[in-house]
Amino acid sequence: MAMAERAHMSIGEVLSLLQEEFPDVTISKIRFLESQGLLVPERTPSGYRKFYEPDIERLRWILQQQRNNFLPLRVIKDRLEGRADSEPVEADGEDTAAPAAAPEAQPETPSRSAPSAAHPSRGGRAARAQATGSALDSGPSAVSLTRDELASSAGLPDKIITELERYGLVTGYPMGRDTLYDEEALVVARLAAGFLRYGVEARHLRMYKTAAEREASFFEQVVLPLVKQRNPAARRQAADNLTELASLGESLRGAMLRNALKSYSL
Repeated sequence: MAMAERAHMSIGEVLSLLQEEFPDVTISKIRFLESQGLLVPERTPSGYRKFYEPDIERLRWILQQQRNNFLPLRVIKDRLEGRADSEPVEADGEDTAAPAAAPEAQPETPSRSAPSAAHPSRGGRAARAQATGSALDSGPSAVSLTRDELASSAGLPDKIITELERYGLVTGYPMGRDTLYDEEALVVARLAAGFLRYGVEARHLRMYKTAAEREASFFEQVVLPLVKQRNPAARRQAADNLTELASLGESLRGAMLRNALKSYSL
C-alpha cells in the first residue's frame, strides 16, 4: 500500500482507507480495539495516533477475522500474540491463523482505562480538541467502561443511562456477556449529567443528535467527490477537509448561539 508524502496516517485517514472494504468500521471501533490491546499505534507529542503500514495491515487482518470468521477479540488477540493456548476455531475452511506478514505482537495494554486518569473533566475535552486543531479527534484517551462504570464515572443513575440509550445519545458495544462503552459515551453521559442539573432531560438532548446527523450528512456530500476517487491521496485529502469542515461548523454554531443569546444577556 502506497503511503505518499509521509510514513504514517491519522485515525481519520485510516478510517477513510478501510471504510470501503469494511463499511461498519468507525473511529470508535478502532479506538475500542486499541483499548483492548489489539492495536498500539504510536502517538504524537500532543497525543494524536500515528498509524504506520504494519498497524494498518494489522487492523485490516483483525477486521477480516471479525467479519469473515466471527472470531471473538480474545481469540484474535491470542493469535496475534502467537499464544499456544489459543482455542481452535473453524470457519468455512478458511485459514484463520495469523498471516506470516502480520506485525509482531505489541505490548499488551490494560483492557480498561481508569475514568479519572483517562478522561478530562467536563468541557476539558473540547478545549483540548481546539488546542490540538482537530474537531474530529477526541484525543489520546482510550476508555472502555462497563455500564456500571459509565454510570459511576458520569455521576448518573442507571435509569438515565437507559434514557440516553433510548434516544440514541449513548451506544454500547456487546463484548461477550458485557456491554462496553467508549470515551464518546463517557463524554455524552457527563454532559447529560450537567444538563440534568438544569432540568434538561435526555429527551431534550435528542435535538443535538439530530442536528449533528444532518451536519454530518451535508459534510459527507461535500467530500464525496474526493472519496469516489478511491486512491489513498484523495482519501487523505477528504479526511483533512472533513476535519476542517467540522472545525468551521463548530465555530459557526458557537457564533450563532452567542448571537441568538444576546437578547438574554443580563
